[in-house]
Amino acid sequence: MRVLLLCLAAVAALQTPSSAERSIASAVDASNASALTLLEKAVNINSGTHNAPGVRAVGDVFREEFTALGFTTTWVDGTSFHRAGHLIANHPGPGPRIILVGHLDTVFEKDSPFQTFKRIDDRTATGPGVIDMKGGDVIIVFALKALKAAGVLDRVNVVVVMTGDEEEAGDPQKAARAALVQAAGGAKYGLGFEDGPGDPKFAVTARRGTSSWKLEVTAKSGHSSQIFRSDIGYGATYELARILDGFRRRLSSEPHLTFNPSLVLGGTAVDLDEALARGTASGKTNVIAERAVAIGDLRTLSQQQLDHARTVMKSVVTTTPLAHTAATITFADGYPGLPPTAGNAKLLAAYDRVSRDLGLGAVTAVSPDRAGAADVAFIASQVPEIIDGIGLMGHDDHSPQETADLTTLPSQTKRAAILLYRLSQEGK
Repeated sequence: MRVLLLCLAAVAALQTPSSAERSIASAVDASNASALTLLEKAVNINSGTHNAPGVRAVGDVFREEFTALGFTTTWVDGTSFHRAGHLIANHPGPGPRIILVGHLDTVFEKDSPFQTFKRIDDRTATGPGVIDMKGGDVIIVFALKALKAAGVLDRVNVVVVMTGDEEEAGDPQKAARAALVQAAGGAKYGLGFEDGPGDPKFAVTARRGTSSWKLEVTAKSGHSSQIFRSDIGYGATYELARILDGFRRRLSSEPHLTFNPSLVLGGTAVDLDEALARGTASGKTNVIAERAVAIGDLRTLSQQQLDHARTVMKSVVTTTPLAHTAATITFADGYPGLPPTAGNAKLLAAYDRVSRDLGLGAVTAVSPDRAGAADVAFIASQVPEIIDGIGLMGHDDHSPQETADLTTLPSQTKRAAILLYRLSQEGK
């Protein structure tokens, strides 16, 4: 009996979409073919973070869409922070201020073999950045278009920020995120349109921050037949391996903490291009390696966890080094974390309500372990309620197998559009 009463209470809690909301949903369905066309167009323009003209070209595509909707658009030049820049689109209104966050760049640079949008079947497509996150950018545009078509956009007080360097923030970082932080001023709500965990049953209310580290090792070189001698030592690659394994043994079991040695080079000579995360190493099989280097990221849920991890890593580097080796580790700050808050949970509850009212099922918070770093974290201290990961769903982002579930394009757009509508009605 109690279970039946709970079920009846849950049904009663559902809200029948209003006539305006039904109009919004219908507008999304009517424009889905156009949304797919825009998605393909954007994906087919290479916008690797370091391809400034490509990032700007994708920005121009979306800028045209916002201008047509009556937004005031601005391109923030990124020369001062060594990137293409950002697109800002502003639409004042009487409702509470809402900031929508997307990004224009991808991890696939001009020399990547993965360059084009390709339809696999009616429900799937692949392409560089199709879900991370040009699909999310398209959802932003068509959610706003649906509000316009339903005649309710005028009340929405919204600013859209599409950064041009989310995948690798410019330097100095403070300058690279100044426009985003400024745009968030006065916003009550923040919506991020990353792909998140790739499952529409989840959204993101907390993200781990990310930073980077660089490990450099030097050693005594010599003929390989003499390695391990007390006066020769072990070489740079053995010391690098000792340190990396020490990181694993000391830290890999800590909750919410990950660290990834993404690039490792070792040999007689090493040449690292840190900006592009690539390099070369040379050596001979009969020569002990003189140099080794590794770079990677470090993901933590709190500043306290970050400080602890760095302390342990430094200890591993300096404690009991192999003979005739020397090593240093340096750290660079990256993206801050998005802490879980009551405000974020409240906004997720509103988004979940929209989804259930549309018959699209419940939405719950995904574990922060499944949510990478993202731009919304930079505005966490000033926007009281934030959710992220509500963009186009799919799988294998950041890889040549990046694939979108195209059936989630209209459903995610409806969720976003009606949430925007409901938030805009506050205080009316």
